[in-house]
Amino acid sequence: MAFLSLMLTLLLVRSSNAGGISIYWGQNGNEGTLADTCSTGNYEYVNVAFLSSFGSGQTPVLNLAGHCDPSSNGCTKLSSDIKSCQAKGVKIILSVGGASGSYSLASSTDARQVATYIWNNFLGGKSSNTRPLGDAVLDGVDFDIESGDGKHWDDLAKYLSAYSKRGQKVYLTAAPQCPYPDAWVGTALQTGVFDYVWVQFFNNPPCQYSSGDIDSIEDSWKQWTSDIPATKIFLGLPAAPDAAGSGFIPVDDLTSKILPVIKGSDKYGGVMLWSKYYDDQSGYSSSIKSHV
Repeated sequence: MAFLSLMLTLLLVRSSNAGGISIYWGQNGNEGTLADTCSTGNYEYVNVAFLSSFGSGQTPVLNLAGHCDPSSNGCTKLSSDIKSCQAKGVKIILSVGGASGSYSLASSTDARQVATYIWNNFLGGKSSNTRPLGDAVLDGVDFDIESGDGKHWDDLAKYLSAYSKRGQKVYLTAAPQCPYPDAWVGTALQTGVFDYVWVQFFNNPPCQYSSGDIDSIEDSWKQWTSDIPATKIFLGLPAAPDAAGSGFIPVDDLTSKILPVIKGSDKYGGVMLWSKYYDDQSGYSSSIKSHV
């Protein structure tokens, strides 16, 4: 019986450190459908990218590149894809921001108005206009904020988090850069309302992996996992060498050198990849899935 108890304990420990893969979808029309993305079985989270313009009096704009045109209600067809993904247990998250978007928050009141818009148009609320993605209710909101002055993102996070009290969990995620603290969402992350934080360990040489040297990425990982009050922290990586300017980690290096080190953290959540298009080219998620 003692042996059986030990084996059960080991299984529990192992499963608690098993992670999932988060992927970004939406910025390349050649990456397959959302439904196909979820059907691979490789991903637990899909970030639909991006709500690229909002705040400061702007009319919000959803940009899904070559997939569909929201201005003609052409993206409402994604509703059935979203529901099929959710039926498979995949969480579908609206990613706001992006590297080339036009967005900012002018005040706390502005942040509340943006939160209300997102709730009514993508989450569990109701809109008098056509919801851009149809009647499907997304699982949460991802903050991929990469420009602006960094103000009022904490307000937006709190307002969105408050909607969880209405009988449905609103997951909050973020994709900060690995230099700590993040210049844009550093303050927001200290609110404690974020569930998953997928830190971008790429295009940031001071804290990313460079061939054979894991010290920088390990030190940064320790800081993120110890200082951010989030449920889980993910290792954000490019899915192929040309998916980012720098920071790609070959599969063997990731599985043999880095994952064994970072999986020791209680806050380890898995790996985030940019993006589905590049993952299709490289097969990266399939290669690492059993190790994540």
